[in-house]
Amino acid sequence: MKRLKDNLYGWFRPQKNKVMDAPSGSSDNTDNVRSDPNELPSGIHHGVTHESTALPERTTGTADRTRTESYDQSQLEEVICVEPLEGPSLNNVTSVSSEGLSSEHGDLSELKEVVCAKDSNESGVEQLSSLDDGDVEEQLSNLNNGDEDTKFLNLCCVVIKGIAYMIVSSFAFRVTGILLVFVDVSTIIMDLLLSNSTVYIPVEHRFVSLAAAAYFSLDVSLRVLVEGILPYFSDVFNFLDAAIVLVTLLLEVVYKAFGFTALKYVPKLTVFTRPLRLFVLLRAVNLDHQERHLEVLTRRIVSENKRRYEKDGFDLDLTYVTERIIAMSFPSSGRQSFYRNPIKEVMRFLDTKHPDHYQVYNLCSEKAYDPRYFHHRVRQYMIDDHNVPSLIEMLAFSRDVEKWMAQDEKNIIVVHCKGGKGRTGTMICAYLLASEQFTTAEDSLNYFGEQRTDKSTSNKYQGIETPSQSRFVGYFAQVKNTYNLHLPPRKILNINKFVIYSIHGVGKGDGSDLEIQIMMKRKTVFSCSASRYCKIVHDAESDTVTINVFNSPFLYDEVKVRFLSSALPRYYDNCPFYFWFHTSFIQDNRLYLSRNELDNPHKPKTWKIYDSDFAVEVCFDEIKL
Repeated sequence: MKRLKDNLYGWFRPQKNKVMDAPSGSSDNTDNVRSDPNELPSGIHHGVTHESTALPERTTGTADRTRTESYDQSQLEEVICVEPLEGPSLNNVTSVSSEGLSSEHGDLSELKEVVCAKDSNESGVEQLSSLDDGDVEEQLSNLNNGDEDTKFLNLCCVVIKGIAYMIVSSFAFRVTGILLVFVDVSTIIMDLLLSNSTVYIPVEHRFVSLAAAAYFSLDVSLRVLVEGILPYFSDVFNFLDAAIVLVTLLLEVVYKAFGFTALKYVPKLTVFTRPLRLFVLLRAVNLDHQERHLEVLTRRIVSENKRRYEKDGFDLDLTYVTERIIAMSFPSSGRQSFYRNPIKEVMRFLDTKHPDHYQVYNLCSEKAYDPRYFHHRVRQYMIDDHNVPSLIEMLAFSRDVEKWMAQDEKNIIVVHCKGGKGRTGTMICAYLLASEQFTTAEDSLNYFGEQRTDKSTSNKYQGIETPSQSRFVGYFAQVKNTYNLHLPPRKILNINKFVIYSIHGVGKGDGSDLEIQIMMKRKTVFSCSASRYCKIVHDAESDTVTINVFNSPFLYDEVKVRFLSSALPRYYDNCPFYFWFHTSFIQDNRLYLSRNELDNPHKPKTWKIYDSDFAVEVCFDEIKL
């Protein structure tokens, strides 16, 4: 039973492919390169996005040409100044060269700011079945409540519905249906014209209509399975379509059976049956309506109960967090627009509701789009999915938004990542704190979550996704309230040991299967396991594992720790569990994170593996230079 479940789950895991489309047009109006040394364009992208399979690029344009420069992320240097501010205004924050920068807040000579790096490595067409963003995978994994048999039956139902969805939404299936309409019409006309003729019609041709009727019956059955009986038949077009298909199929079966067994006794029956087959023509009228209905249904399934904008002819995964701040999911094109916000609809919405007064912030490192869709008012910050921005990026974002908002009281911002929750919520909460709309991280987080969640359809919380993202909003609150929008003093640490509590049932249960990766600035700087740079001591009595670390590198600023194991399932970030922290906020050289403060174990679907006492403690040594 377990093997069958694993096979079903593994077979149905989403595949990750991406597609990017762009309108035709000139790049002559591309924004010029920033020349003001006092600006903070951290991760800000101007210009035209070019498809490439190389490293992230930076693109800037002029009136008569577009210039593209390629570089590695580590080469991007432009830092935020930490000069003392006279007041809380974000306009006092400036930027300077990173060469020789030092202050009372610590040596910041190595701080780097991401200046418009984009990743347009689009690897092909995204499968509709993936629903992107791990949506299908998460729905499958959420079936962890109840007994094993119930879970397995639920899993089978989800898989069957998923297969049905893939079939009816596939391009080949829809094209086949359209072709069958025309083929069947041709056979109807031929039958009517030659019904009294002596011309011989092959038996195979007479079965074309029966095959078409059976195909359309399958189409209707699969759509009913995907959408549900009541939702499907509540649409008058769907009801009429199903009735036509059923009547046509029955007539075809009766006609074929009657025509080849006793036609010689009641030949006039064909006079009534053949014209009725013309009802199949109505399917051609209904095809476009069905496709639009399926697109709307799919987008709502993917967006779940995130608050949508459903007014004035728009239906978008888009929320007004405040009157001047919009959160939304990724504006997509190509096949992704079948289940995400279509970029042209987003463009139409913004140009209708806020013409010349909006600026878009793309927080995705994994994909981009042509900024001409939004009149080149696009800023891109390179943040990985289910991960955190740096404090520098949060400060730069807040200042850039403050500058844009101050230009005109009608100006608004539109912030998105992929799903419009985690990275989007992190940055919006940072701005709400920086602009003093809230004073505590908890208040800003709760507010964003309440605004983004539509409780009329479900109670599932649609706020910031991971504990690390919430943790960094807390860090930013201290940057605002304690350091007056300064970067905190840098603290350099190295790790001497990890302690994992309640390890029983986690992998092999003794820590011997765990590998630890430590990352800074999106690069792995250290890894260890039982066979290298680590000594693992399991205490069965206390149910703990102590992992003593040797040759740990110096760590500073944002640090990410990933735990890997071949014996544990992987979730976000393609690993069993992970977490982020900032060295400047470590107290007493110790960081203790409970289950709900660890990324992945915080999700209820993982609690069969990680019990309520599961926790990770990190012990540091501070390095004094």
